[in-house]
Amino acid sequence: MGAVIYPKIAVIGCGLIGSSVIRAARERGVVDFVAVADASATHRDRIVELGFADLVTGDIAEAVAEADLVIFAVPVLAMGEAAQAAAPAMKPGATATDVGSVKGSVAEALAAALPDSVFIIPGHPIAGTEHSGPDAGLAELFENRWVILTPQPRQDDAYLGAVVRLAEFWQGLGANVEQMDDRHHDLVLAVTSHLPHLIAYNIVGTAADMEEVTQAEVMKYSAGGFRDFTRIAASDPTMWRDVFVANKDAVLEILGRFTEDLQALSRAIRWGEADKLHELFTRTREIRRGIIAAGQESAEPNFGRDRGKH
Repeated sequence: MGAVIYPKIAVIGCGLIGSSVIRAARERGVVDFVAVADASATHRDRIVELGFADLVTGDIAEAVAEADLVIFAVPVLAMGEAAQAAAPAMKPGATATDVGSVKGSVAEALAAALPDSVFIIPGHPIAGTEHSGPDAGLAELFENRWVILTPQPRQDDAYLGAVVRLAEFWQGLGANVEQMDDRHHDLVLAVTSHLPHLIAYNIVGTAADMEEVTQAEVMKYSAGGFRDFTRIAASDPTMWRDVFVANKDAVLEILGRFTEDLQALSRAIRWGEADKLHELFTRTREIRRGIIAAGQESAEPNFGRDRGKH
C-alpha cells in the first residue's frame, strides 16, 4: 500500500480506463475517497454492485465537489461539456486531467471550460483493451505502461508542483510518466495508435463486404494477423469516432504518408521486386523486436486470463 496522494478523486465516466484507475488507486492505497459520475444509469447501478466507489451519481457537479483530482474519462468530444458541468463545483487548487487519446483539442476544451483556479494537466495513459464498461477495468492495466502528460506552458511553482503530484499519482498506479507538447503527442499517437485502428476497422470491413468470401469463411479461416485486426476493430466505436474527428489533422497527415508507402509497396509486388520487399520486412521486424525489448509488446496485459476469449 502506498501513501495517499489525493484524499478525494472524482472520475467522470466509468468505462475501461475510468474503472481501471479506480481499481488501481484503491489497490495501491493512493486515494481515500472515490466519487464517480456516469451518465448511464445501467453503469451507475453496476458500479454500486461492484462496490469500488464511495459516491456514485449522475451529477458531475456533485461528484467533483471537494475533489483534489478530477479525471475526465469520457469520449474526447464530450470533454468540453463534462468540464462545463464540473466547473462551478471544482474547488480552487484542484487538478483536472483526462485520459483521452487526443490532447490538442482536449486541452483547449478543458481550458475554455474550467476556472483559472484549477490546475489543468491533460494526460493519456497508453493502455487499454477492446472491452468497455465498469466491468472491463483492471487494477494492473497501467503496470509498466506509459502515461503521457501534456502540461500547459506555465512555470509558476504551484502549477509545477501539481504536475509533479499528478505524475506521482500515475507512478503510484505502476505507470511510467513522460511529458510532451500536446500537438506532438497527437502526431505520435496518430502513428502508433490511430492509424493502426483505422486500418483495422477498414480491413475488417473490407473482409465483411467481399461477395466472393462468406462471413462464415472469414470467421472460420481467420489467421493470426486477421484475428489481431478484429480484436482492435472491436474497440469502443464512440470513443474511436471521436478520436478521428478530434485528431483529424494529424491522422490525415500520417494517412497520406501511409498511402504513399502503400502505393510503393504495391509497385514492388507488381514488379516482383523481391529485394525491396525483403528490405522492408527486415526493417519492420527490428521495430517489433525493439517493442518487445522495451516491455511494450501488448496493450492488454495477460493476467492469467484466456486471451483467446477476447
